[in-house]
Amino acid sequence: MTGAIRRPAWLERARFYEIYPQSFADANGDGIGDLPGIIRHLDYIEDLGCNALWINPCYDSPFKDAGYDVRDYTRVAERYGANDDLVALFDAAHRRGMHVLLDLVPGHTSEEHAWFRAGARADPADRHLPGTAEDFSERYIWTDCWISGGDGLPFVGGEEERDGTYILNFFKCQPALNYGFAHPKHAWQKRALGPEALATCDAMLDVMRFWLSRGADGFRVDMADSLVKHDDGGKPYTIRTWQYMFSKIRPEFPEAAFVSEWGRPGESMQAGFDMDFYLDWRWDGWPNGYNILLRNTDTPLVREGDASYFNADSETSIKGFLDQYLMQLRDTERFGGYFDLITGNHDTLRVGQRLTARELKVAYGMLLTMPGCPFLYYGDEICMPYRPLPTKEGGYVRTGSRTPMQWDDTPNRGFSAAPAGRLYLPVGEDGGSPDVAGEKRDADSLYHWVRAVLGVRAGRRALDAGGRFDVIAAPEHGRLFAYERGAKGRSDGAAAYGDSGVEVGDAGAGAGGPADAGDRVIVAMNPGRGEESFALPQWARRSAAGAGPGVLLSVGDVRIRGDAVALGPQSFAVIG
Repeated sequence: MTGAIRRPAWLERARFYEIYPQSFADANGDGIGDLPGIIRHLDYIEDLGCNALWINPCYDSPFKDAGYDVRDYTRVAERYGANDDLVALFDAAHRRGMHVLLDLVPGHTSEEHAWFRAGARADPADRHLPGTAEDFSERYIWTDCWISGGDGLPFVGGEEERDGTYILNFFKCQPALNYGFAHPKHAWQKRALGPEALATCDAMLDVMRFWLSRGADGFRVDMADSLVKHDDGGKPYTIRTWQYMFSKIRPEFPEAAFVSEWGRPGESMQAGFDMDFYLDWRWDGWPNGYNILLRNTDTPLVREGDASYFNADSETSIKGFLDQYLMQLRDTERFGGYFDLITGNHDTLRVGQRLTARELKVAYGMLLTMPGCPFLYYGDEICMPYRPLPTKEGGYVRTGSRTPMQWDDTPNRGFSAAPAGRLYLPVGEDGGSPDVAGEKRDADSLYHWVRAVLGVRAGRRALDAGGRFDVIAAPEHGRLFAYERGAKGRSDGAAAYGDSGVEVGDAGAGAGGPADAGDRVIVAMNPGRGEESFALPQWARRSAAGAGPGVLLSVGDVRIRGDAVALGPQSFAVIG
């Protein structure tokens, strides 16, 4: 696969809202969020400025890992409703011009999945489902001896009647589906893209077809890089596995979109994905680019020692982020895809306790105007806090980011009519905990800021997902960051910055020529405590008569002074 892949056109203007279905809205009063609850709040999501949804797994599951342990890919979990409710959600979203991505978990299932139960039987002759002849002996990865280890992979033994151990993908309850090994060393290790691995691919393709044919618009793919075991550096066998699946599914559903939990777009784009996430990776105190922005700390609930760029007191420059981001952006652009930034997600601790509302305004201003499709995690628009809670359904430390949406100041914060003791997780009842109704009443709230930024993004084609990205200013010693977004095309300014490692200044001043001059914007921010300034590119400078771009949206003190822009402390602006 190459950059010639035809991407779904709707992604150019997509603005996503991630929903953890257990915690968003309870329509039937049982204490757990459900699909009818989501439908009831589609108008809210649309009014906020989002036109696409990503829904975390809503399939039948024992919920030992909050639904990421799938028992039946083709049946909605009873707690959320029925298959007809999910189809109704697709229909209701489509009537509003919205798209819906489901969460696909291709690397493993629940140990209760019918495929696994069949494959775990002692007698090979019994390893099929009733009424079928399909053999499930190799649908999962089984060793050939009860005492055999997993060749360096996690495994479980002594649980099943079959004479072998089975390989895990994550928790004990999640046996790994068999996509083969890059370099088989033992008889029980089947080769990648061999007949056993392709049978698993074909089964996952049937799952995709099932939901795409009923109205789903694509999938966010969990642990997309984990399929082939003992893969080489760069994941060549996993890439080829995805290329096989995309070669089958894309001709059938050309407008379906696929976003990977991969975090390395140079690999995921080769595999054939449309989008990749800049993931929250921090290993042994070393941050990646995303961490540098929001999570540059080993104590994520404590402000002291936090070196995140958007912490006003950190003194961190944007250069560390750009040194990593720009290389990956070029990889993404080379294949015509998108590299997406998130405010947070179901696996990350919310930042509300550590960053102030003002700091979050500057942060979200950037995250929602960068290239790629922005992803807003439910509740981030009102600065919902992380709550330290005991684990629920395998959430562990993540549980505190999965609490019920806080809609208003009524009992259970408007999430559910159930008794408080029956709620999926407790809601924040303290007086300082925000809710949607209160945020709407406050004209200066984070909610209104997010809505305004998304409104500007929706109204300017320069801010489309594939629009050009050129760095204007990013001093190594300072807090300033300014960039130009413009007509779709290669990010020449980004390339210039990445190659030179210095402030670009007027980079991109003539990029694109007169044809795109009418749809350019400059995004600028200063998260620090002092005033900083930068020179405007030539096209944005005011004429002798004073004509020129103005401030479309801002927070803090932002002044255009002749050929320069002065940014006061903790300020952000879109200029166009």
